[in-house]
Amino acid sequence: MRHALLAALFCALPGLCAAQEALPAPVIDNSRVTVRDIHLEKAVPGPTIPHAGDYVVLYFDGGRIRHASGKVHAWPEGAAAAGHGGTSRDTALDGPSREIVVELKDAPSHTVPNTTGLPPAFPRAGARLVLETPRVRVWNYNWTPGKPSVMHFHDTEVVVAYRGDGEIAATTPDGKTTSHPRKTGDIVFNQAGRSHSEALVAGHAGGVMLELK
Repeated sequence: MRHALLAALFCALPGLCAAQEALPAPVIDNSRVTVRDIHLEKAVPGPTIPHAGDYVVLYFDGGRIRHASGKVHAWPEGAAAAGHGGTSRDTALDGPSREIVVELKDAPSHTVPNTTGLPPAFPRAGARLVLETPRVRVWNYNWTPGKPSVMHFHDTEVVVAYRGDGEIAATTPDGKTTSHPRKTGDIVFNQAGRSHSEALVAGHAGGVMLELK
């Protein structure tokens, strides 16, 4: 009964219940991360997001964002910011915007040793580092038609938020090729321990890539 009364009092406060109900379900939830895809409407406060520990926000679209503190920050497209604990609630001021919120769980690192002799996946030509913390690195990268990446080794797990509609072919050292159609806003979690080269074979594609250390 006490919990029911507290819930009723909480919901009586304007906007609080709606904010809780509006929290989107995770698009990825595993032992390492919980990832939410947050779509913001212009001038409408987004959902209140509780953070148990470290988290990263990928500003997929960029633009001016008013944060829960009241401060306004102009984030470039593909930028990233790290935080710890508390809650966040953002409002897009320039137009609709999109944020990928990645909660980092307290789990052992899954980074694997590179014994292949291949270079690591990052850094690589065309990749720009936009954030590094003790737990993650965030890169912006665009594939270029006709210019496959060098054969490389992914020693870390990676969360990728794709930008653009295209098809990416991955070729492993044994010559096997697999194609992956991607659309703007696709979000995937890739395991560590993969060796391949990548080539854009149709359309155009880039992404914001969060490596877990």
